[in-house]
Amino acid sequence: MRKWMRYTSPLIVAFILLSYAFMPTEVEVPEALKVTKPTPVLFPQNKTVFSTAIVAPPFLGSTYNGFKEALAFKESQGNYFTINTLGYLGKYQFGIGTLQLLGVYDATSFLNDPQLQEKVFQTNIARNKWILRRDIKRFDGLWIKGVQVTESGMLAAAHLAGAGNVKKYLRSNGRYDVKDAYGTDIAAYIRKFSGYDVSKISAKRNPKI
Repeated sequence: MRKWMRYTSPLIVAFILLSYAFMPTEVEVPEALKVTKPTPVLFPQNKTVFSTAIVAPPFLGSTYNGFKEALAFKESQGNYFTINTLGYLGKYQFGIGTLQLLGVYDATSFLNDPQLQEKVFQTNIARNKWILRRDIKRFDGLWIKGVQVTESGMLAAAHLAGAGNVKKYLRSNGRYDVKDAYGTDIAAYIRKFSGYDVSKISAKRNPKI
């Protein structure tokens, strides 16, 4: 009998303790920890998130700033410090020849100076506006190949292909069209950058920085 009690006593004690462990007990939750309304879910910290969102240029409307930022986004995604595979520089992708024409001879300084890049862009717009002044008066508002021609579209196309090629495009009613090295043509820029207000930039003959 004693031998039986010696072996069964630990089992009985264990059973009693386990039965208490599974008994429901009431726990009073402090007021500060009670949830009484929906709470915002915090974004997990230090996590890498892969997004499929489309990157878009800053929306600045149809103003001149909207025009130049949209054009810069198309050229370089707005990166002042980039050089493309053909050696075009900066936010607006200027070639060395155009920079020298405008009075800039140090490509390294140009690439590292955002203020200078903005000044060069505005100076080049003024120059192209002078070259295209008669064509702007003649073709603004007309339609070529299903696209309405506007002053901003012409100036954007001149940035892409040169003002001389834009003249040929307009005066040939779109039959003469050229593409850049990446396959973008004049018609695409006239369409894409149509309708911006670039009136704040005055036409200037042979402007220099």
